[in-house]
Amino acid sequence: MISKQKIKDIHALKLKKNRDRSGLFVGEGPKVVGELLQTFDCAYIASTKEWLSENEHLLNNNINGQNNNIICDTLSAAELSRASLMETPQQVIGIFHKKAQTLPPHDILHTKLCLALDTVQDPGNIGTILRLARWFGIDNIVCSPNCVDIYSPKVVQATMGALGKVSIGYISLPEFLNSIPKDVPVYGTFLDGDNIYQSNLATHGIIVMGNEGNGISKDVACHINHRLYIPPYPAGAPAIESLNVGVATAIVCAEFRRRQAAIVTK
Repeated sequence: MISKQKIKDIHALKLKKNRDRSGLFVGEGPKVVGELLQTFDCAYIASTKEWLSENEHLLNNNINGQNNNIICDTLSAAELSRASLMETPQQVIGIFHKKAQTLPPHDILHTKLCLALDTVQDPGNIGTILRLARWFGIDNIVCSPNCVDIYSPKVVQATMGALGKVSIGYISLPEFLNSIPKDVPVYGTFLDGDNIYQSNLATHGIIVMGNEGNGISKDVACHINHRLYIPPYPAGAPAIESLNVGVATAIVCAEFRRRQAAIVTK
């Protein structure tokens, strides 16, 4: 059974101000909660009896090392529906402690790739990009202050558990880019950039991806020293104005990693 106050507490975490004040966020569903239990400290679980009986080992293996710190309530289907933030509840709701934000150390930028997001505001896009970062072995993401909150319920669900497997920090991108060593390559996608398939791509540096409607802002663009373009196929064919930022991120990251793999196999 779950109390009315606990349901109220869960729903309060839909708002960023409440997540910021409490340091907590919500994840739902077996896949998401199962992944988050491996990377975040869990404060509370509300689930069906079936989920709890099948997944008690996940609570024992939570990163705090002991499940007696995790309050658990078993819910009926009706209670789960009232507590859930989703249109279709999925067996389990978890409340987790947020992690401290981190920015990539400057020395990492000489050896690894980092993503920087300039006012990406769609939760689905941010979630997709976090999953892509994990897939392509990119451990650090820098977000501008106007990016959507990574702990928004919609973002958490869209990441499918990748949220805890990359390091994320929010900072003014012009400030961040101005602070890094001058020899770090900074890439960005533009409609007037150089063909990505014909450009020299390093195995390290920063890849900047822009806003869904406006692309990379002028204040950020002036710090980019490698302007890239993803051409349509065939060359010269009519194309839509631009690609979805999640799709564009996938293409760019895949090309960087393809080049890196080609260097390794030579």
